[in-house]
Amino acid sequence: MINDPAHDLATLLFYATEASAYGTRSDNIGASKGLTRFLAALPKGAAVLDLGCGTGRDTQTIIAAGFDVTAIDGSAEMAREAEKRTGRPVRVLLFEDLDYVEAFGAVWASASLLHVPRPALPHVLSLVHRALRPQGLLFANFKSGGAEGRDELGRYYNYLSDDELTAALHASGGWSAIAIDEGRGVGYDGKETGFVSCTARRA
Repeated sequence: MINDPAHDLATLLFYATEASAYGTRSDNIGASKGLTRFLAALPKGAAVLDLGCGTGRDTQTIIAAGFDVTAIDGSAEMAREAEKRTGRPVRVLLFEDLDYVEAFGAVWASASLLHVPRPALPHVLSLVHRALRPQGLLFANFKSGGAEGRDELGRYYNYLSDDELTAALHASGGWSAIAIDEGRGVGYDGKETGFVSCTARRA
């Protein structure tokens, strides 16, 4: 166990309140950038964990591509919205309660682990590492900036730099083929921001 919580209560409350509106917005913007390329790197029919699936936008794409998908989210309200859209059960689970052991060939964590408080991030990544099979592939992205804080909607972000993301990965377990990329995007708040993303394989 760790002393630092791996979730932020104010952020969870935001998603509980905004779940329906968030889902409506997500319905109109398509799958996350990079998802098609990520799926192309996987064996046909691989078991994929959509970690922090939100209202199911990417889950739908992963299902349609023929993969064996498990979707989870820390917000019960977001999970219910995802179930409406995917027609499948979505497990409600906080990051720190992730309990899978070598169950997945891939973990897709798009715009989810960016809400993990900084002190808890290596521990959460270690649970992700445990959930992957050997050589399993991880994708995770984070808003960049180098100093944790909140956006105008009150949501917590860990705002990582490239070096901080790399350090968190190395502190969480054995990874190989780590690739770090930078880019820009617009979030639910309508603000453009920098992003840092990683792909890595469980060693």
